[in-house]
Amino acid sequence: MPDMNTHMNSEALKTSPLKVVPLGGLGEIGLNMMVIEYEDTAVLIDAGLMFPEDDMLGIDIVIPDFTYLQDRRDRLKALIVTHGHEDHIGAIPFLLREFALPIYATALTLALIREKLKEHALLDRSELIQVAARETIAIGPFQIEFLQVCHSIPDGVGLALRTPVGTLIHSGDFKIDQTPVDGKGFDFARFGAYGEEGVLALFSDSTNVERQGYTLSEKDVGNTLREIFLGCTGRIFVAVFASHLHRIQQVIRLAREFNRKVLLNGRSMLVNVRIARELGYLDFNPQEEINLHELPRYPDSQVLLLTTGSQGEPQSALNRMAFDDHKKLKVKPGDTIVLSSKFIPGNERTIQNIINHLYRLGAEVIYEQVRDIHVSGHAYIEELKSMINIVRPRFFVPIHGEFRQLAKHRQLAITMGIPADRCLLAENGSIIAFRPNGVCLEDRVETGRVFVDGKGVGDVGGLVLRDRRHLSEDGFVIVSLVINKETKEILSGPDILSKGFIRERRKAEVLDAAKCIVFEVFDRLLEQDFEIDCTELQSEIKRELKRFFNQVLDRRPVIYPIVAEI
Repeated sequence: MPDMNTHMNSEALKTSPLKVVPLGGLGEIGLNMMVIEYEDTAVLIDAGLMFPEDDMLGIDIVIPDFTYLQDRRDRLKALIVTHGHEDHIGAIPFLLREFALPIYATALTLALIREKLKEHALLDRSELIQVAARETIAIGPFQIEFLQVCHSIPDGVGLALRTPVGTLIHSGDFKIDQTPVDGKGFDFARFGAYGEEGVLALFSDSTNVERQGYTLSEKDVGNTLREIFLGCTGRIFVAVFASHLHRIQQVIRLAREFNRKVLLNGRSMLVNVRIARELGYLDFNPQEEINLHELPRYPDSQVLLLTTGSQGEPQSALNRMAFDDHKKLKVKPGDTIVLSSKFIPGNERTIQNIINHLYRLGAEVIYEQVRDIHVSGHAYIEELKSMINIVRPRFFVPIHGEFRQLAKHRQLAITMGIPADRCLLAENGSIIAFRPNGVCLEDRVETGRVFVDGKGVGDVGGLVLRDRRHLSEDGFVIVSLVINKETKEILSGPDILSKGFIRERRKAEVLDAAKCIVFEVFDRLLEQDFEIDCTELQSEIKRELKRFFNQVLDRRPVIYPIVAEI
């Protein structure tokens, strides 16, 4: 990529730079977090998590590394949140444990954050400030306006940040839906007004840059769901993300139209529907809802179940129903189950397994591959082009996506007429420094991922994960031996315990041979030096058994020798 320093002159270098530092979300899906800095003021945009990848065994969630923020504690003035999805708010409780920051967000987003902080016992010491679309706030030298966008959750916003160096536009997660369910469309007028005024740089969502055309409207899904309802005489189960309130609203309206009572299932579903009702984001009459105890009173043709678990989550209600392990809900012939979401990469096999089990129970299952029952909340190529055309930025920076998506989005911006040397391909840790006459990419800063495992934050690293993978793939062998401290005689053992290593049929034969090797190691060291060192003995036992198991079985279990002296 061309050197961005070509845009700088000596006079411009004397000016305080406006720095933009992504700490997550560039080169990956999730972990969205970005710092905007000017002199002694810094604001943070979003603080999201990422769900663990397949090789992150035992990890609950992943959050960004806050190291860069530690040195800027005094400058950090606020957290601005674009919307309420976990990849934008999930790290907030962990952030607030270290930094006392006011949080600015729209009503629904703030309510979801409030619920999260309550769970972490942080609500009492948090400052939450509600804002609305087209509202402007001032933080130090920044004037920040919240711009309404469409997404798969209500109350999503983009941001316009007026700074001493120029105006930045941050798209947030967005799509351009001409017929939104809630009637709140993409704010062409305000985005266009900034484009007319002049925009220094556009930071734009790259998630769906590989998809041609336009995203379908959420109302198109409603039409498909209506066709499904028309053909069903039994119970209908709709599995959907609990945050997708537009989808939930459409399902509730269809239940009303077809005279079906609604049963909500799943903790996050109950919480999100309650919050949305309280804020007026859902048109859902309490008389239309039933609970599990009331379910037997209604014929199957008058029942609709709204549930979580569309991604096959192990403890979700849908998963337990599929494996006939739910105490109060049983799937039966005549049921229709709609998985109204996209299969997230990595979850395909799990979801397909659930679908197979649901069919075994006699249900009809409808999912994305067979019907159009899901649309994305992220802009396709033509909408990304529209964003660039409306905003007309001087510089362009793709955000929110894996590296190939960022690269493709940069290429798209170039085809839209933005010079290649003004399209920056930044990554996590890049310091993008804007001055009145140009921009440059400075040295990278430390970024990374912090693993959350139970109550532990950051105490599980690469070595622990490597050991977990090793254990999961090859099993383990524990060797215990007790020796007399004075005479150096073996008092007990060697006893060998193995798990996940060898089938029972060959276990005795192989482990008996392993015991002989332990005796040989002990005798050899005893001959060399009567003062046997336990640490040395453990190391030799491990080395010899590793060689033996590799030669005999071509396997490499975790070997853990324990030698005690009494």
